[in-house]
Amino acid sequence: MSTTAGAIALVCRFDAQEWAEWLPALTAALPGETLVRAEDDHDPAAVEIAIVANPPAGALRRYPRLRLVQSLWAGVDKLLADPTIPTDLPIVRMVDPAMNAAMAETALWAVLTLHRGFHVYARQQRDSRWQPHAQRSADAVHVGVLGQGQMGGEVSRQLRTLGYRVTGWRRGEPLGPVLADSEILVNLLPLTPDTRGLLDTARLRQLPRGAALVNLARGAQVVDADLLAALDDGHLSHAVLDVFHQEPLPADHRYWSHPAVTVLPHVAAQTDARSAARVVAQNLAAWRRGEALAHQVDRRAGY
Repeated sequence: MSTTAGAIALVCRFDAQEWAEWLPALTAALPGETLVRAEDDHDPAAVEIAIVANPPAGALRRYPRLRLVQSLWAGVDKLLADPTIPTDLPIVRMVDPAMNAAMAETALWAVLTLHRGFHVYARQQRDSRWQPHAQRSADAVHVGVLGQGQMGGEVSRQLRTLGYRVTGWRRGEPLGPVLADSEILVNLLPLTPDTRGLLDTARLRQLPRGAALVNLARGAQVVDADLLAALDDGHLSHAVLDVFHQEPLPADHRYWSHPAVTVLPHVAAQTDARSAARVVAQNLAAWRRGEALAHQVDRRAGY
């Protein structure tokens, strides 16, 4: 397949079903653009934009005229860790309103489940045990939300709407007071060198005894052994985990069988192809007009 100047390369590790969803959505959102898949025959020198989804390390260095990288995923830690991507090449992360809404739905479900003890009732049902528990009002429950970006800000807003006492935490603010007050801690931080391993023994033990953790961000931000120890001795009552160091989660991992862990297979907020394609189109149009890019990655901050 030959291309003309200004082509857009789709450098995406998609299976056939994912391509069947994404390619029509991107084609419809980008009329008049020349789109080529990285695995198809094309001239790399004609490509100036790459739309990427979890590309293998080094996959972009074949494009000598590359001027912009647009990610289809919100997380860009793997892109920033790729030493073959020039440090002056603009990278744009995905901020999709549909994904923000989906993440808020999952966070609200998790907080409501933990607050109202629905996970406890699920265990009781398996044991055919009828046992009501005391019910607290939302305004008596303290929820900490780590990260106040697009997703964290929306989660905090919706939790407050339900009446929860929410404290949001931003990078650079003291973390200790937030942890000490959080009966439920929701993690929505980007993965950066500063947040890798953030939730370790020292910080998990700052949560009140009986607190719960909801991790919807990145698995590498939690030290697994430290979390399991806190669950084993009862310092933490439960953990809802959507992300892990290794995905899929190995079949022999203790999280699968631990009675105080709820495992989700990285589904808290899946990217909606149609909505994300519109976001991509808007950003690329702005870039072609010479306007500022929305959600360009700050390499120093790591997101």
